[in-house]
Amino acid sequence: MTENELSKIIVDSCYKIHVELGPGLFESVYEEILNYELIQNGLFVKRQQAVPVNWRGIPMEMGFRADLIVENKVLIEIKSIETIAPVHHKQVLTYLKLTGLKLGLLVNFNENLIKNGVSRIVNNL
Repeated sequence: MTENELSKIIVDSCYKIHVELGPGLFESVYEEILNYELIQNGLFVKRQQAVPVNWRGIPMEMGFRADLIVENKVLIEIKSIETIAPVHHKQVLTYLKLTGLKLGLLVNFNENLIKNGVSRIVNNL
């Protein structure tokens, strides 16, 4: 399955969750439910995956934790905040570069319409 095919499944799942629960919950709640939904769709998901960062050739055990990585192809960063800032897009792009992944989805569940809360961020896709 390609990154774009996975993206469609992920965005559809986010939509269903948002329609049922709406905005206003903690990020961890949306993460838990999205993880469950993606697994129910038969996808392999890593949750809170520690991603090492190499510093001058020395691997640092944990540079950051990825909220969700789907099928080792798509990274998902989940937010539930008032407004997405430019730094959040930069954060996801940096995560993509460090992992070598090509597609990231920045999802802010704290929007009235979830379509306004989903951003695709690409790294050489």
